[in-house]
Amino acid sequence: MVGPSLDFLKQYGTPIFLATSMWNHGPEMSEAMKAKGIPRPTLKDTELRDLIGYINSASPLLPQGPLYVLPGRATEGRVLFAQRRCIECHGVADLAERGLHRSLSQFVAAMWNKAPAMIEAMRIRGVTVPRLRPEEMADIVAYLYSVRYFAKAGDPKAGVQVATQKGCLGCHSLYGERGKIASDLARAKGLESPAAVLSALWNHAFISEPKPARDKVPWPEFRSEEMADLVAYLQSLRTR
Repeated sequence: MVGPSLDFLKQYGTPIFLATSMWNHGPEMSEAMKAKGIPRPTLKDTELRDLIGYINSASPLLPQGPLYVLPGRATEGRVLFAQRRCIECHGVADLAERGLHRSLSQFVAAMWNKAPAMIEAMRIRGVTVPRLRPEEMADIVAYLYSVRYFAKAGDPKAGVQVATQKGCLGCHSLYGERGKIASDLARAKGLESPAAVLSALWNHAFISEPKPARDKVPWPEFRSEEMADLVAYLQSLRTR
């Protein structure tokens, strides 16, 4: 055997850790397969999940220590995306426009399948293939989530309809209209990312003064696509 034992992966058998390991060892694995005349396989996300399941079931080692399923930090991921020179091939606007709605396992499979092309592109540009720690991979994934790489972006035009239908504009003004009992949405601060908008909505639900009982307005519920549209609408107010 030319490679290390996979027993240790049971402790860290998550898509984030596997993506890191496959990326870091990708060039060496490609060279080993080439030397042995083994065609480089491509992976589907379902196959990747099956592979993780097999490793977890076949390994005799018991999990010890922390698991790498940590929530990433989008701000750190943005810095890493530039420092590791990913941005030279993958423009942020291009990533945001794709709206691929990928799962983590689909993302990992895509990284493995496209690794030869990415490594060749880096070679042409004189970029050293970066090595990543699992927590750095988690940060990059969080950053990709923040620019909507993993999910379809919301529609601001549909978002204003959601805000109206759900009763948001019954209390909030848009541009300082009189008679409103809540804040002006156009002047709201700290809504630079979807995560910031959702955080503000969550906090607002608990710290807001209750409306008078006579209003009897039912608490609105949102579908995921409605929330995406509302977030897009609230963010669009900052650019007007």
